[in-house]
Amino acid sequence: MSRPTAAPSEAVAARDAIAARFERLPASRWQITVRLIVGVVTFFEAFDQLLIAYALPELRQEWHLTDGEATSVLTVGSVGMLIGALLSGRLADRFGRVRVIAYCVAASGLAGLALVACTSLTPFLALRFVQGLAIGGEVPVAAAFISEITRSFKRGRFVLLYELVFPAGLTVGALAAAWLVPAAGWRVMFAVAAVPGLLAFLVQRTVPESPRWLADRGRTAEAEAVMDEIEAKVSAATGEPLPPPVRHSPAPPGSPAPPGFPAAKAATDAERTATGLRSLFTGRYRRRTLVVGAIWFTGYFVNYGVTSWLPSIYKDGYGLTLSDALLYSTVTSVAGLLGCLLVALTVDTLGRRRIFAIFLGGSAALLLTLAALGAHTPTQVLIWTSLSAVGFFGSNICLYLYTPELYPTRMRALGCSVGGAVNRLGVILGPILVGAVYNAGNNVAAVFVMLGAVALVGAVVAGALAEETANRPLEEISP
Repeated sequence: MSRPTAAPSEAVAARDAIAARFERLPASRWQITVRLIVGVVTFFEAFDQLLIAYALPELRQEWHLTDGEATSVLTVGSVGMLIGALLSGRLADRFGRVRVIAYCVAASGLAGLALVACTSLTPFLALRFVQGLAIGGEVPVAAAFISEITRSFKRGRFVLLYELVFPAGLTVGALAAAWLVPAAGWRVMFAVAAVPGLLAFLVQRTVPESPRWLADRGRTAEAEAVMDEIEAKVSAATGEPLPPPVRHSPAPPGSPAPPGFPAAKAATDAERTATGLRSLFTGRYRRRTLVVGAIWFTGYFVNYGVTSWLPSIYKDGYGLTLSDALLYSTVTSVAGLLGCLLVALTVDTLGRRRIFAIFLGGSAALLLTLAALGAHTPTQVLIWTSLSAVGFFGSNICLYLYTPELYPTRMRALGCSVGGAVNRLGVILGPILVGAVYNAGNNVAAVFVMLGAVALVGAVVAGALAEETANRPLEEISP
């Protein structure tokens, strides 16, 4: 399936017309309904993703896993997510957002159901890899889709209230696992997580394709028809006629820009026509890709370095029972959810760049403080990691808003998927290096020195180099 060859002026006109029609849409039940349907899907993907950390203590005992095998169990799904993220972006930019989301959800559910029947390590690892492909594919594409159906005014709050479902899924998964795993075993949790695979049919039947994507693909008639349907639903929900579209007029080249914004400049021909992976490193997009990649890597290195090993550290390092170890770990996840809510409520006021610098920098300071105190007791670890989780969970959720804003429609899903792939590198290397440092001598303080230092690098990069995008139309940010 090749990209349509509409005249550039026609393609730009169609794109701008759709964007103007989105900008005039008031908040209504339609946006909330779509956000809810896609959000439920993402919720269960998150629910499924964290289960492995809570199943690991039982799996180690049941299958007599070595330290290396335990690390493989933690990371194989993340390897699948990395590959899935890279593949899904290309597929979603070519075949559509909604279709890719639905297929990924179905595959994740089927793999989860098969995990219940596993009795040995090898098939378990293979199925976790397949499930990782699906989860890694769904999450970044869903983020791109939600951004594309949202107007610029208070886009941060709207998108992040959707994105809250991911840490909420992590938190509910943690709470459910802390209760169910000791009582009924790890298989019950994977069976519960597999059921929502049925939501794939709901997505396909009720969620419209992104009109921005349709217009960008040259499918103007389809884009207008979908937009007509959306506008009719919004108008019916609000009980009022819609205001006329107002087309955005970008600032002229060389005009002054607010702090954090690049000086306005016309897009080059290379920037307007570039597609594929190479396009992410063309013109203005090169710096964006490198900066956001650094924030993705450092934020998720810290996130999963902490959350993946906490149950085992509490149980093996401090002698807590399995039930108490899972409960302590759950408190940290709940604190992280509160951090996500705080970011959702403040991101349009503070801006994206300040959120990254403040929240990731605060997380670094708290982790380094814990290391300086020596991390001698499980209560110390509980308090300081939970406070830190407010920071790294909050920063990480903002990435799902920020990354789609940095790229134009023709490569938005690809940009999100590359961000998701770099995220997976952090998710893979975080647990591996934490495990290596911890298993080298049960040195918990050294673990938190490493994690704090990585968080500090992310905060400095974001504060110094990230471009601000708050309350700007997508077509202005990324021509």
